[in-house]
Amino acid sequence: MKQIPAFSLLLAHFDHNELLASLLALVAGSPVYCVDKGQHILYWSEAMAQLTGLPACDVVAKRCAPEYALTTEEDGQVLSLINKDGQTVCLKKSVQMVYDQYGAVSGGLGLLNACGQALAKEAVPSIQKTTKQNFYGIISRSPAMQAVFQIIENAAETTATVLVRGESGAGKELVARAIHQLSARRNAPFLAINCAALSSSLLESELFGHVRGAFTGAVKDHHGMFQRAHGGTLFLDEVAELPLDLQAKLLRVIQERNFIPVGGDRSVSVDVRLVAASHRSLREQVKKGEFREDLMYRLRVVPIFLPPLRERREDISLLLWHFIQVHNGENLRKIDKIDPLAMRLLLDYAWPGNVRELHNVIEYAFAVGRGSILKVAELPPEFREPTSTESPAIALLTNKLRLSAEEEAVAIRQALQQSNGSLGHAGDLLGMSRATLWRKRKRYGL
Repeated sequence: MKQIPAFSLLLAHFDHNELLASLLALVAGSPVYCVDKGQHILYWSEAMAQLTGLPACDVVAKRCAPEYALTTEEDGQVLSLINKDGQTVCLKKSVQMVYDQYGAVSGGLGLLNACGQALAKEAVPSIQKTTKQNFYGIISRSPAMQAVFQIIENAAETTATVLVRGESGAGKELVARAIHQLSARRNAPFLAINCAALSSSLLESELFGHVRGAFTGAVKDHHGMFQRAHGGTLFLDEVAELPLDLQAKLLRVIQERNFIPVGGDRSVSVDVRLVAASHRSLREQVKKGEFREDLMYRLRVVPIFLPPLRERREDISLLLWHFIQVHNGENLRKIDKIDPLAMRLLLDYAWPGNVRELHNVIEYAFAVGRGSILKVAELPPEFREPTSTESPAIALLTNKLRLSAEEEAVAIRQALQQSNGSLGHAGDLLGMSRATLWRKRKRYGL
C-alpha cells in the first residue's frame, strides 16, 4: 500500500513503537481493536472491554469473534450486541485493512460507533404479537424458527394432521396452539393431553370417554377429549408413548372420524383437527415394533421439527429479557441489568431443558435474589459448580491421540456436559481455544 507523503514525514520524526503506543493510548476511550491476518486479536481497548464485558486479558491472542471479524465487505455493517450491562446496543462497525510492504493484507483495525441509543430493558422483550419475534407466544429471532413459523402458517390453512418433533421444553404445545389460533377452528375448543402421563386404561377413558357401568366407579357417562374437542383441535403430546391397543383406536378415529366409547356399543362421530408431538423419532419406534407404521404416516402428514435452544443461541438473550419482564410485572422484584459474568454463563450454557429450563432459571433468580441486578449467585447451582472429573473420551483428546470424528464429537459432548454448557470451561478440559470449540460444535451439530 502506497504511503501518504504527509504520513511518511510523520514517521520520519518519531519512533514507530512510541508513535503507535501513543495513538493507541489516545483511542483507549473508544471501542477500538486490532487483529492480524488470521483474525487473532492484537489490541483490545479499555472501551471495548467496557462495552462487551470481555477484558483484554481474555481476548488478546485469541481469534476474533465472528461479529467483530474484519473484512473489507463488512465496513459500515450495523451490529446489535449485548453490552456489559446486558443492554442491546446498536453499533456501526468501521474497518481499515493494514498491508505489509509487499501489498499483502497483514491485519486490520476496527472501530465500533454507536448508531443509536442503548435499548431500554423493557424494549427487548416488549415485542408485539404481530412481529415474527413473538409468534403466538413463541419467542424467537432465529432464522431456523422463522422457517418453522412459515410452515405453521401454511399448515394452519389446511386440516392436515401435524406432527411436531422436538426436545422436552422446546415449545411443542405452543406450536399446536399457534396452529389452532391461525386456523378456521380458532373459536372452537383447544384441548391437550400428555399420552405419557396416564395409564393405558385411564388414557383410553380420557381420550374416548366411557358409558355408565363400563367399569367400577363409572357411575355416569363421561365425554372424552375427542368429543369435547369437536370442531376444534386436540393436541396429543408424547404420542410415541401411546400403547399399541390405543394406537389402533386412534387410527380408526383419524380414518373414519368416529369411535366407540369405553363400554359403549354405538359409535360417536367427531370433527377434530389433530396435532401430535413427540421427542422421539416415530420412525425409530416403528423399527422397534413399538409404534404402528400406518399410524405414523397418518400423523406426520405435516412434520415440523423444532430446533433445541442450544442450536438457536441468538434467542437466549431475547428469551431472558422476555421472562424477566414477565416477572418484573409481578412487582416482587424488578431486574433491569444482568451482571456480565452471569450473562456469559447464561449465553454459554447448553440448556438441555430448552426454553422451559430458561424460564425456570429466571423464576429461581427472582425467588432467591433481590435488587435490580441479576447476579451469578442468583443462578441455580449447576451454573456455579462445574464438574471437574475428566471422562475417558476427554482424556484421549487431551492426550493428543488421533481420534475419529465420532470419538471427538463424544469428547466434546462430554466436556460440555461436565462444564454445564460453559464453553470456556469445556475448552479448558479439551485443551481447545473457544473459537476451535465453536467451530467443532458446529461441524458435529452439538
